[in-house]
Amino acid sequence: MSYWNEKMECMGAEEMRALQGERLRHIVRYTYERVAFYRQRMDEAGVSPDDIQTIDDIVKLPFMQKKDLRDYYPTGMFAAPMDEIVRFHASSGTTGKPIVAAYTTSDLDDWSEGVARCLTAYGVTKDDVAQVSYGYGLFTGGLGAHDGATKVGCSVLPTSSGNTAKQIMLMKDLGATVLCCTPSYALYLAESIEQDKDIDVARDIKLRVGVFGAEPWTEGMRKALEDKLHIRAFDIYGLTEVSGPGVGGECECQNGTHIWEDLFYPEIIDPVTLQRVPDRQEGELVFTTLSKEGMPVIRYRTRDLTHLTRGRCSCGRTAVRMAKIMGRSDDMLIIRGVNVFPSQVEAVIMSMPEFTGQYFITLDRVNNIDTFDVDVELKLEYHSDSIKNINEIKSRLNAALVSVLGIKPSIHIVEPGSIERSMGKAKHVLDKRKM
Repeated sequence: MSYWNEKMECMGAEEMRALQGERLRHIVRYTYERVAFYRQRMDEAGVSPDDIQTIDDIVKLPFMQKKDLRDYYPTGMFAAPMDEIVRFHASSGTTGKPIVAAYTTSDLDDWSEGVARCLTAYGVTKDDVAQVSYGYGLFTGGLGAHDGATKVGCSVLPTSSGNTAKQIMLMKDLGATVLCCTPSYALYLAESIEQDKDIDVARDIKLRVGVFGAEPWTEGMRKALEDKLHIRAFDIYGLTEVSGPGVGGECECQNGTHIWEDLFYPEIIDPVTLQRVPDRQEGELVFTTLSKEGMPVIRYRTRDLTHLTRGRCSCGRTAVRMAKIMGRSDDMLIIRGVNVFPSQVEAVIMSMPEFTGQYFITLDRVNNIDTFDVDVELKLEYHSDSIKNINEIKSRLNAALVSVLGIKPSIHIVEPGSIERSMGKAKHVLDKRKM
């Protein structure tokens, strides 16, 4: 038995547009009447709730961004009264005030619905044991995955993040078949299992599905995790401001992330002109929550860079598909005038079997010139090679990075295990130019 909402996941385009239009009309009036921010912004734009009749009218509405949420911290964006708010979550930002999200009972039901759809698309059923190694607490990952797995009917193992030795022991002894965590922590778990001489992955670890999100990751990372853990690795997408994990997820075809567009309406815009761009053209992802009560967002600029594809997927679902997130417009590094995304560096490193996949970028400015250093770990079996062989590997990595990035880094080969591992979202960049 699995959890499967065929009506919403396979709804025809016109019927979906009608549903989206109906829900948009409601949420615009709801927020206009209850939240001063939306009322002020709409009045300034000369738009009233009566101007919103179909989903196409969404372009009349103003955008919002993260700064708006911080400016109205902590409760200024809440649309439901406090006695209807049953849970808070908050962003993990390290600077300034966090983004606080509020949920009603209905919001939590929709959130778990989205996660349950994702898990079902990955082939997860009530017969699975789901190990949730996302952090619990203010971060949305742990409780979001937990509630979705519960809705599917899984046996949930709420290990949270950290305490890796116990994680592996429970994974083995309780027969976990599904692992939910960040891809960087999954890689750390895989490395720790490899180093344990008493554990044989094929014999002792029963994992078959990986549910990875909360940070960008590459196809090279997917292959590494699948090879090391003997699983099929799936992407799950979400963000605190919109809901949490479960805004969308891949299916067995893995040709894009299905966005549950009855709950979350996606748009792609040019981040400079703010105009919508055609399907299959890359731009910035924008979301409107169509059913959220506690803290709805309307035309929220995520800064994530991707594109959308419409039409029926080979899996049978009609939900719009989003390409893998390339990066965030505000994560882009400008080095000597060249735009560089950390995910591009990761993709090159993961394509070379000599490296563990762990890397760290350091940027600085010396004599008014940007410096670009990349530390990368060589696998143990290659680290003992001759200096000549290591230099040859370094030369190939350098050529590959220059080809992809258009800029030459200073590469530093370091010993395996020397780059700090992450129990949650990995940190791959230190930009000293901003200090």
